[in-house]
Amino acid sequence: MGDYIEIGGHSTWVERFGSSAGDEAVVLLHGGISNCDDLRPTAAMFEDRYRLIAFDRRGHGRTADIDRPFSYVDMTDETIGVLEHVVGGSAALVGWSDGGIVALLVALRRPDLVRRMVLIGTDFHYEGVRPFGQDPAMDATFEAMKGAYGERSPDGAEHFQAMLAKATELMETEPTLTTQDIVKVSTPTLVIVGDDDVIELAHTVALYEALPAGRLAVIPAASHMVPVEQPELVGRLIADFLSAPDPPQTMMPSRRTTA
Repeated sequence: MGDYIEIGGHSTWVERFGSSAGDEAVVLLHGGISNCDDLRPTAAMFEDRYRLIAFDRRGHGRTADIDRPFSYVDMTDETIGVLEHVVGGSAALVGWSDGGIVALLVALRRPDLVRRMVLIGTDFHYEGVRPFGQDPAMDATFEAMKGAYGERSPDGAEHFQAMLAKATELMETEPTLTTQDIVKVSTPTLVIVGDDDVIELAHTVALYEALPAGRLAVIPAASHMVPVEQPELVGRLIADFLSAPDPPQTMMPSRRTTA
């Protein structure tokens, strides 16, 4: 069920689904040049257990654009607005790509609103992103994104290039977090990445190692589109994480040893 809700003075497309009996909320944060529908197949693996909320950020999906550049500050403000006015408090955040960056920023600014966090294909500094390859599959992916945008956007299909230019500028200049920033995030966090992600694997490992309560999953035969390519596997990993004890109990702890 979706409708428009005023978030920060802007009409924002918000969807609520999942278990109506679930006390715990999970907020899905889509990637850049994307929309909230893209995480629905992944969420299907745990929607029977949680109250789920998804929304299209400004300039994405069914939410109209505004006449200024994209910024993670604005995206963080939007997400905090959804948590406060739609969720009504704290939630687990599941963020993919830009959505993961936004989740990190919310956890840094408002840790009281973030119960757990899943970061999928997420960089904490723009220098951690590899140059996009010149492959026909990449062209097909962008064409699919363009088509999905045209089907949903109140700004019309012709606005796609303007939105893409703003998204590209953002990706090339932000975020600029450091591992000294990441170490402040005490929220239990699962980091998921494809083994052929555009995020450098070493960068993802640095993110995981800096997180005080981090867990890491590298998905084989997967790209930056891993939640679309392998939604059931990613969904099962998320479902297990959301209900698992923290810290995890293992038989030969090394990084997590308390000795």
